[in-house]
Amino acid sequence: MDPMRSPLLTDLYQLTMLESYYERGMVAPATFELYARKLPPHCGYLVAAGLAQALEWLEHARFGPDELEWLEQSGLFKPAFLDRLADWRFTGEVHALPEGTAVFPDEPIIQVTAPLPEAQLVESRLMNLLQFQTLVATRAARVVDAAQGRRVVDFGMRRAHGAEAAMFAARASYLAGFDATATVLAGAEYGIPVTGTMAHSYILAFAEEMEAFKAFLEAHPDKAVLLIDTYDTEAGADKVVALAQQGLKASAVRLDSGDLADHAHRVRRILDQGGLQETLILASGDLDEYAVAAMVAAGVPIDGFGLGTRIDTAAEQPFLECAYKLMAYEELPRRKRSEGKGHWAGRKQFWRSHDAQGRVSGDRLGLADEQPAPDGQPMLERVMLDGRPLQAPEHLDTIRERTRKSIQALPALCRDLHDPTPVPVTPTRALKAAAREADRITGYCSE
Repeated sequence: MDPMRSPLLTDLYQLTMLESYYERGMVAPATFELYARKLPPHCGYLVAAGLAQALEWLEHARFGPDELEWLEQSGLFKPAFLDRLADWRFTGEVHALPEGTAVFPDEPIIQVTAPLPEAQLVESRLMNLLQFQTLVATRAARVVDAAQGRRVVDFGMRRAHGAEAAMFAARASYLAGFDATATVLAGAEYGIPVTGTMAHSYILAFAEEMEAFKAFLEAHPDKAVLLIDTYDTEAGADKVVALAQQGLKASAVRLDSGDLADHAHRVRRILDQGGLQETLILASGDLDEYAVAAMVAAGVPIDGFGLGTRIDTAAEQPFLECAYKLMAYEELPRRKRSEGKGHWAGRKQFWRSHDAQGRVSGDRLGLADEQPAPDGQPMLERVMLDGRPLQAPEHLDTIRERTRKSIQALPALCRDLHDPTPVPVTPTRALKAAAREADRITGYCSE
């Protein structure tokens, strides 16, 4: 079996619920929605990402012979249920927010309408696919904002939580505005530009730093980036100047240790005095959007940044407070009322309004069959019908441009790195009425 496509990549309780649903004939249409309950710390928005992988999984997930054999050997399920799974595939309809779009709490990122057992089973993998890329894309978009036009690159594969996470982080950071990735397979799989420099081990493998620099420049004469902080950063910069005078010119140098701002000023002076005004300075080493913003604001002469650990692991908050909840069953609204985890009922749409300058002024969250406001743009689009995608996957550059426009349209206060003010999301009257109806159906009085 292919582990990443298998429907066994789920929580056991999905299957135990499915068996009960089928036994009771509970196969009427149900609508589930995946949404964020709240924003991560210091974030004024989220960037929706991961839809392409979600749709690919929905289209291809099947219980093959290997899955069915394991389920039979587990002894957890009845033969009749396994017979049902042999023909299982997702046949539902999906509406979703286009990748790269800014989104706020309670607004659906993806909406699944299908027979109840199908819509239920896909919960775990959809959350797994969407929440991580959304987190990384959000952090990456903030880095791009902080860099103010300077080059930013994904360096995070080695610190990512597994191979799939490394690939998804490269994809999410690129669609959010990063310029390239160091992860080679991400370049091959997603068409992301790849870039790389060298490791300290390369320098250490040679008897002399100068010898290492010279060998690398001879091997890569056009775009060599030299890592100059293995021993003494400023001495390394002096060697770069000396080699340039011999006709071996680096396109850039990289700083990865110590006080990056202080070293950058010193190295810039050395390079400029040596006639290497066009040689760029790149920086890496435990960076995040706050460190990048601080150096940019201080005028530190760094031309580009490599970010890894803190972005690829979403280090500030390595999870998204999200949920995938039943919103309607048998065309009737449903909602959870638990303290701190309640949600709006009904199959939804939301509409985005802009002011005269084109800035987002607010969102209205309502029911899908409501009349839209004249100045509101509906945000959810139908992307799958009968379990088949309605169009080919978008090119990442298309999504990247959407992200750029979506973030630029947000108010400055929403984009603030430290104390943002999110765009207001206002529930409609019909949405409030649906909540009361859901409470009436389930026997609870509305608050």
